[in-house]
Amino acid sequence: MAPDLVSTFWDDNQAWITAILSIAIALVVAYLLDRALAHRAPKLAEAVARGELSAAADTRLRFVRRLVYAVIVLLGVAVALAQFDGINRLAASLLASGAIAAAILGFAARQTLANLVAGIMLAITQPIRVGDYVVVEDQYGVVEDIRLNYTFLRTLGGQQIVVPNEKLASGILRNDTLGEGTVTPDAHIWVPFHVDAARAVAALADETAHGVTVAETSVDGFRLTVSGDPCPPPERAPREAELRLRCLARLRDDGLLSPGE
Repeated sequence: MAPDLVSTFWDDNQAWITAILSIAIALVVAYLLDRALAHRAPKLAEAVARGELSAAADTRLRFVRRLVYAVIVLLGVAVALAQFDGINRLAASLLASGAIAAAILGFAARQTLANLVAGIMLAITQPIRVGDYVVVEDQYGVVEDIRLNYTFLRTLGGQQIVVPNEKLASGILRNDTLGEGTVTPDAHIWVPFHVDAARAVAALADETAHGVTVAETSVDGFRLTVSGDPCPPPERAPREAELRLRCLARLRDDGLLSPGE
């Protein structure tokens, strides 16, 4: 009697059981493969490069891991959906009107697809890497993670910023880590118009031993740009704050600014 009940239950629920098993297997395989890649990365780096995993390799590996994970899960979902006759008929009808379906799906998912394609391009071209110090839309911080659709940035103040990959791929960003690995801090000092610009430039040039330029003028005054000594990217913000304080103190000591300015 029991085998008959099992057979009947299987016949009545075969599609659902197969679908659930397909998704479960896909999730397990994706998780195990992701863990295996994460575990093998440092050992592979040590065997090949005899050192730690580079920022470029780490970024590509992270992206590949997530891409493989997403593909396996999507395949599992596709196999699960294929068990239902209604889904198959719906897919057949969509294929019959492929142009309309493609247009509708493309329009609905254009932002998601744009971010995904941008993420692939970022992983290949490497304008930014995990651990790089970058400026994105006036936000300065370190790249914590690059995912399929979004990049996570941690500011020096500890805030986490989520940036769509499309903005990174199509916008202008500054990477302070690429190249020599050092940056030149720049401080911007606004000075009222009644101050002698030539004296202010000379005083700040003497104070910092670097070039000083009049970068901008407005109805309220003019802006001086002062450079400092090169430093590692993580020290940029505190160095610029220190440079601004030194410049303001020097202008006040020389009588160019009053204590209230």
